[in-house]
Amino acid sequence: MHPKVAVVGLGFMGRTHIQSLRRLGIEVFGVAGVDEQEAKKAAVELGVPKWYNNFEEVVADDAITVVHLCTPNNLHYSQAKKALKAGKHVLCEKPLAMTFEESRELSVLAKEKGLITAVNYNLRFYPICQEARARISTGELGTPYLIHGAYLQDWLFQKSDWNWRLEPEQGGNLRVVADIGTHWMDLVTYLTGLKIVDVMADFSTVHKTRLKPAGEIETFAGKLAENTSNTEVKINTEDAAVILFRFENGALGNVTLSQVSAGRKNLLWFEISGSSSSMRWEQENPNELWFGYREGPNQLLLKDPSLFHAEARALTGFPGGHAEGYPDTFVQVFKQFYAAIKNGKMPDTGRFATFEDGHHEMELCEAIRISALENRWVTVSDLEKA
Repeated sequence: MHPKVAVVGLGFMGRTHIQSLRRLGIEVFGVAGVDEQEAKKAAVELGVPKWYNNFEEVVADDAITVVHLCTPNNLHYSQAKKALKAGKHVLCEKPLAMTFEESRELSVLAKEKGLITAVNYNLRFYPICQEARARISTGELGTPYLIHGAYLQDWLFQKSDWNWRLEPEQGGNLRVVADIGTHWMDLVTYLTGLKIVDVMADFSTVHKTRLKPAGEIETFAGKLAENTSNTEVKINTEDAAVILFRFENGALGNVTLSQVSAGRKNLLWFEISGSSSSMRWEQENPNELWFGYREGPNQLLLKDPSLFHAEARALTGFPGGHAEGYPDTFVQVFKQFYAAIKNGKMPDTGRFATFEDGHHEMELCEAIRISALENRWVTVSDLEKA
C-alpha cells in the first residue's frame, strides 16, 4: 500500500517537503497550516487533494499513514506525540523538541509503538558527505584527532531582522545552537562515527534588543523584507556561540556558530584532521571535497558517482558534472525514510537521523546550555544520571 502523507506547516520548509516528496512520486494527500484559510489556499495553489482545519483533524484521518512536521519548535513535541499515539510514522524538522526531557519521551514512545521516525538532519545526504563517511570508515583518514568548523549566516544581522525563532516561547531557550549547531554536530558525528562526550561553550547576544514587526517575516527574507517597527523587544537567546568538544576517542573539536556574520548566507564547513590525512568540506560548495596530505599533493574530489564507494553512489542522484544541492538532500532523506517504512527496518547504509538521534542532539543542547550558563565543562552522559 502506498503511503498517504500529510504535511503540517506551510512555510519555507513545508513547501520544500512537498516538492521533494513529489520528486519521489509520494502522494501528498493533505496539508494543515496555522488555520483553515492558509491550508485551503496552499492546497489549491499546490494541487493537494485535502486540507485540514487543524492538527487534530490530521491525526484523526485514518487515511493518513505518515505525518511531516514543519511547524515551529514549540509544536514539535505535542504534535509528534499525538501522531505517534495515532499510529502514524513521523518525520519532524529539527530540533525534535524544546527540552531533552520531551525528546527522550518521544524517543521512547516511538520505540514502544514500533513506528519509523526521522528528524530532518538532511546535511548527511549531500552525496559528497556520504562519500566522506565511506572514506573515513575505510580508514583513509586514519584516526581522527581534530574536528573543527563553523556554521555562519547573516539573516539576523540587523537589529531590525526578525523571525519567530527569536522568541523563546516558540523557538526555545537556545537559538543558533539548536537551529544550526545541531546540524553541524549531527553531521560530524555521523561522518566520523564518534560521539561527543564533553562540551564547553560561550554565547554572545549581539543585539540585546530587536525591533519586532507587527506581522511575521518569512525566514531568510532578509533585506527583501522591510521592517519599519519601532517596538524594541529584549532578546534572551544567543546570536553567536563558540563550543569546544571532546570526542569519545580523545579527539578535540570546536565550532563557531553565528546568525550575525555579514556576507555569510549559509556557510557550514568542517575540517577533520586524522593520523593519515585531512578532509574539508563547505556546504556552499557542496560538490567538492578537499583532502590534505603531508607527503604528497593535496587533492580535490568533485562529485562523481563513478569515483564513489558503492554506498555513496546509491545516494547520488545525478552523474558527474551535474551539481547536486540543498533540495536534493531532502529527496535522499525521504527516499531512505520511506524505504524504511516499506521494509519495516532502517537501511543498512545511508542511515537517516531517528528520534533517538534527535534526542541525543537535544542532550547536547542541554549540556551546552548548562556549560555556557555555569562557565564549565559538562559531561553529556551526566544528564541522563540527573
